[in-house]
Amino acid sequence: MTTRPGPATPSTNGSRREEIARGVVGRRRELDLVLAAVTAGRDILLEGPPGTSKSTLLRAITAQWGVPFALVEGNAELTPARLVGHHNPARVLREDYSAENFVPGPLVEAMQRGGFLYIEELNRAPEDTLNVLLAAMAEREVTVPRVGSITALPTFRVLASMNPFDDIGTARISDSVYDRWCRLAVGYQDEAEERAIVAVRTGCDDHALIADGVALTRATRAHADLRRGSSVRGAIDLVAIAVELAALGGYGTRDGTDRPRVVLDAALLALSARIGVDEASEATPEQVIQQIWEDHFFSRPGVRRRGAIS
Repeated sequence: MTTRPGPATPSTNGSRREEIARGVVGRRRELDLVLAAVTAGRDILLEGPPGTSKSTLLRAITAQWGVPFALVEGNAELTPARLVGHHNPARVLREDYSAENFVPGPLVEAMQRGGFLYIEELNRAPEDTLNVLLAAMAEREVTVPRVGSITALPTFRVLASMNPFDDIGTARISDSVYDRWCRLAVGYQDEAEERAIVAVRTGCDDHALIADGVALTRATRAHADLRRGSSVRGAIDLVAIAVELAALGGYGTRDGTDRPRVVLDAALLALSARIGVDEASEATPEQVIQQIWEDHFFSRPGVRRRGAIS
């Protein structure tokens, strides 16, 4: 078994940890675990739904370390050649194959520059691509025909994410793949942290609006008619859209702005594509969102529920 090189990275003392943490809302435990793993020279697999700050954690670490961060989307088009690299066809016709006309792919480039290679949706990548990736992880080098062996710099890491709840277009990850990674399960953050994220990402200082957006978004994750709820990205878009809708002036009433109506229209626009209705349900995304909206604004005792809004 090949011994991995020791990490040529900055010390993870308290001050450096705090510098990294400033770029992340919450996630202190997850940050400590990821930071410990990559500093120890390990590769890590983050499992969790979309919008749970997985790439944010890794970008914060690489920014503080000063190493490159390469993001690759796992899908059927991520072939071994796309991952490793290829020879420039035009130059091959003129010069034949040579190391000089090889164009590095994201794996080779990350190895040569000592960066983090981050693969989103690992379980969508083809099996032969995973085999190439695992070989590079095990040996810390790859052999490219007509180029030779390429050895990774000590700070090179392979990181990946996957959504365990998504079974469309995905493949089962084998035990041999899992055996190469340290695995961290990442769930949704709590309500206070999601409000803080929305405030940071939108610049909105209307705390009531932020609370409404986060509450509606979080409610989609537990609704009986939905198999998939929205991540905090839905709340971010909802709040940003609501601010602009209110500014347009088309929601005015005698008492000011019809705030619930603004939130409803923003929610329909921001959340309807981010939720997945269960196959057994006859509801539409719009009906589910309106129900959640009604429960949020009009379920208090003495408050009259509104009828459907067309």
